[in-house]
Amino acid sequence: MNIKQLNLILLSLIFSVLSVNAEIKVASILGDNMVLQRNSSVKIWGKATVGKKISVKTGWNNLQNQTTANEKGEWLLTVKTTEAGGPYKIEIQSGKEKIQLQNILLGEVWLCSGQSNMEMPVLGFPYQPVLGSNDALLDADNPNLRLFTVKKAPMSTPQDTCNGKWEVANAESVGKFSAVGYFYAKLLQQKLKIPVGIICSSVGGTRIEAWMNSKTLANFPEPLKLSSQEAREQNRPSHLYNGMIQPIINYNIKGVIWYQAESNRNNFKDYAALFTAMVASWRSDFGVGNFPFYYVQIAPYSYGDSKGLQTAYLREQQFKAMTTTPNSGMVSTLDIGSEGWIHPAEKQTVSKRLACWALSETYNFKGISYKSPTYKSMEIKDSIVNIFFDNAEYGLTTFDKSVDCFEIAGKDSVFYPAKILKLNNDFRKIQLMSDKVKVPIAVRYAFSNFPKTEGYLFSTAGLPVPSFRTDNW
Repeated sequence: MNIKQLNLILLSLIFSVLSVNAEIKVASILGDNMVLQRNSSVKIWGKATVGKKISVKTGWNNLQNQTTANEKGEWLLTVKTTEAGGPYKIEIQSGKEKIQLQNILLGEVWLCSGQSNMEMPVLGFPYQPVLGSNDALLDADNPNLRLFTVKKAPMSTPQDTCNGKWEVANAESVGKFSAVGYFYAKLLQQKLKIPVGIICSSVGGTRIEAWMNSKTLANFPEPLKLSSQEAREQNRPSHLYNGMIQPIINYNIKGVIWYQAESNRNNFKDYAALFTAMVASWRSDFGVGNFPFYYVQIAPYSYGDSKGLQTAYLREQQFKAMTTTPNSGMVSTLDIGSEGWIHPAEKQTVSKRLACWALSETYNFKGISYKSPTYKSMEIKDSIVNIFFDNAEYGLTTFDKSVDCFEIAGKDSVFYPAKILKLNNDFRKIQLMSDKVKVPIAVRYAFSNFPKTEGYLFSTAGLPVPSFRTDNW
């Protein structure tokens, strides 16, 4: 053993002793550069020697609060925050030991979660780009935007710590952060003109069951069946909740954005119920009320069979979840899918649509279109089908492209291609017909894994109509 190795061992022993003797530890998600939710009650917590008194002084109001570590060595304080601003310091002291958290801002805090389309960083994945990524990095410096990525940590039991650190937005930190999360937070920060913090907790290739706590999953008696490809620790029920959500539930958030479901295409029938239950349990666990939960309907992709219906049924379940989940909103991505790539490159489009929901519903901005037109009802006259839509105040448009993903079926339940006769002047109706169906019974629109069509239906604001079928109502 050489002297250098001996010195390293001695240093390690010294740090171990210091760690054992440390009187106070702060929760892993609390740190320099963080953003705390403005005008609310936020928690400051950690661990200390049993019975030790802890004092916390908050820089925005110069108030000092005190508590005592319980029999498990845990301590927690709830402090009041003020209007947005900063930077501030928080001083945490126990006896002679003091911890100072610096460069803290008060503003809005959002959590983004899901699987790979949420995880996909601004720099993209190998051979899979994010459109406009380099331009975004040129404009990434923003001291009022802070980022925290929860490191991947599937766990069989609930944890109280996670790995990660708060970073100020710049080209380096933004490049490796969730593209959807970053672009969303940036838009909010620009519009609200206050600091925004965004926490990303996402893992690619994961099912919703992995993000749900065991108590909630107990209400679903059907056992989770994993294929050999899916049977990794990260996909086991509750494992991602235990390791990547449980450690942050004391952190006060304004709301959640969610992009997940591709991995649930094999059990699509349960998705709406699972999603609604997960949202309710997260709201209960975070304990900050019925916070907004905005999510992305998955984009079309072939999954090896473009004509298959599996993910069309799943998209239908995602749409249904909006009706069973209070204070939620879904954005359609029907127009940005790719037959050969499961990760759409237009992440800024996704983020804009999510931000429009939040700005309109959560922050009460007026005049922004944010709801896609959706199927309302059907009327049949001879061989002509009239389809009526909600959320189409100024009408529907194809932007001068051919839309050939409508289908009509008669009593035999065989669907044939249909064509649009016209977009009517009353704005909220279209007329369809198929030469092969004289007595129509049902209509489907873009109802397959990947509809092969030149164009889609949109609102005049450019928001796509989600795929739908009339034979399920």
